[in-house]
Amino acid sequence: MTSDTARALGTARSIAPVPSPCINVCRMNKATGLCEGCMRTIDEIANWSSFDDAAKRGVWDEIEKRHAGYMAKQAVEREAKT
Repeated sequence: MTSDTARALGTARSIAPVPSPCINVCRMNKATGLCEGCMRTIDEIANWSSFDDAAKRGVWDEIEKRHAGYMAKQAVEREAKT
């Protein structure tokens, strides 16, 4: 990433509000403790409106990691079936 790109990204992050990851599929999975729609914990959901933008971006980072882990697990399960 160039310094100009990094600077533009930093500016955009400081201006644009961090969107909620909610997709209106609100079911908590007992096994994982995560919402099946947005992959947040109940604490992340309950506290979202009080989080500052840095904390919200942190939740998004965790969601990305959780999603990657979920997709990897699904791939392993598909491979095991073949």
